[in-house]
Amino acid sequence: MTKKEKVEFVINTLKDLYPEIPIPLDHKDPYTLLIAVLMSAQSTDVRVNKITPLLFERADNPYDMIKLSVEEIREIIKPVGLSPMKSKGIHGLSQILIDKHNGQVPKTYEALEALPAVGHKTAAVVLSQAFGIPAFPVDTHIHRLMYRWNLTNGKNVVQTEKDAKRIFPEELWNDLHLQIIWYGREYSPARGWDLEKDIITKTIGRKTVLDAYYKKKS
Repeated sequence: MTKKEKVEFVINTLKDLYPEIPIPLDHKDPYTLLIAVLMSAQSTDVRVNKITPLLFERADNPYDMIKLSVEEIREIIKPVGLSPMKSKGIHGLSQILIDKHNGQVPKTYEALEALPAVGHKTAAVVLSQAFGIPAFPVDTHIHRLMYRWNLTNGKNVVQTEKDAKRIFPEELWNDLHLQIIWYGREYSPARGWDLEKDIITKTIGRKTVLDAYYKKKS
């Protein structure tokens, strides 16, 4: 298969598997998505989705959030991990949204990444999922799969994002990044991986990855 054919195979397979694409983090607007994504760092979406309703019951907008102390926020979000940093970030960014953005979540990488505890990936998720702006947030699943599929050298997530944006059509980025995440969870996990179920890697996978898999199996 040529590189172009491999890319088309990935796009078509994912479209068949995920015609409807669920958003992993529960939210109702850009602000609640921003907070949920921030909380998901080094945690699972399942855990975050259990905790965000408790937090949003108290405060689902920046004006109510700054009425809570950092300590109160921390108490609520403790189960998701890294709560000291995340609670400061949530309180701090809520204040900045009020002071600089009329309480609204901004729509640019620059403005989002200037907020405390908001990195490039968080900004990309918000732009993509809240505003429909083409972005390709790279999480561990996408990084792993792009390497397994020999579509990036896998040196770091920055390179993986560049490669993804280069090879996939821009109008598909917002769907594709989610489809790849779901595929990675269901068919191509880091642990307990069964290559027989992983049709994409089995068909176009990097030779060294496939060889290592079969060697381990034998």
